[in-house]
This record gives sequence, C-alpha cells and structure tokens, in this order.
Amino acid sequence: MAPNATIFKAILHIVDVDRHYYQDHTVTLARHPSETDERMMIRLLAFMLHADEALSFGRGLSSDDEPALWQKDLTGVITRWIEVGLPDEKTIRQACGRAAQVCVYTYGGRAADQWWKQSLTALDRFNNLTVLNLPPEEGRALTQLAQRNMELHCTIQEGQVLIGDGTSALHIELTTLKDASIAVKRTS
Repeated sequence: MAPNATIFKAILHIVDVDRHYYQDHTVTLARHPSETDERMMIRLLAFMLHADEALSFGRGLSSDDEPALWQKDLTGVITRWIEVGLPDEKTIRQACGRAAQVCVYTYGGRAADQWWKQSLTALDRFNNLTVLNLPPEEGRALTQLAQRNMELHCTIQEGQVLIGDGTSALHIELTTLKDASIAVKRTS
C-alpha cells in the first residue's frame, strides 16, 4: 500500500444476470495520492463486472508490474489481468503474455479516443485482449458515488449496468472497442 493512501471500504451487492453470479463482497480500496476518485471508482466498477472470490486489487499506481485488478487460480497462474486507464503497448503486451484474459477499461473522453486511435494497430494482434471505454459523463456520475464507506447495489443484465447506493442510481453502458473473441472495432 502506498504511503498516505486513502482507504475506502465498500460493501457490494452484485446481481450479474449475464453470468448467473449473485454474491455480496466486502472490499477495501487504497486510493494512491495521485489517483482520482474517477479512476478508483472505475476500478471498483471493473471489480463488479468481473466479480469472483479469487479477484483482487493489485498495488496499481504504486507498482509497475501489477494491474489494477487480477485473478489467479489456485496454482498462482494469472487467469485475468485488468488495467484501468490508458496503458502503453508494452504493458498490454506483457499482460497478454502473462494472463489468459486481459481487459482494459479506458476513460477520459478525448484522451481515451486518441489513445485508441494510436493503439489500434498494435493491439489488434492480441487475441486474449478486450478493451472497453467508459463515456466521460458516466465516469463523472460514477464519481458521485465515491464515499469512504460505501454500500452499492449493482445489477448487470444484457451488458447494461445499474449501480445505486440507496439514494441515487446510475445507468452505465460501456462501449466495446475490442473483444477478445472478435475482430477490432475500427473507429474514425
């Protein structure tokens, strides 16, 4: 954990109809001093979308060799590697070589669009890579749910995500830029 990290605790009630996954999780997030609430909440969103007992948060910004989240099997083999932000091609190449599945969650509007245009050709060759983009307005809305102690309800159905804290709720729709099982979606 980074020095002077801010600790956030979350109770997550996850109903993932698409995966038939219905579980509650209690997680602790350490927000690095240079990490924004938006990035931290996108890490939490990624956790909810891939929820599993073996999924855990990496050291993230304080470590170059660990992702935002990862999942390992009982032998220590990395089965899922999840990055948040705009990682460079080298980071993604190494992740794709180390893990069975790699997922990148981009955000940031124009910066994410530019990153995708520049990375498209280089990332096309990775068959185990999925790239998803969160629209800027939804990232900002997600930030409004950030509290030091959170209790969030998340429902996932047909790729749609509904997250609420009992006071407010928001609908999140990620754009798939590249799916590990299909060819790259080219954007202009």
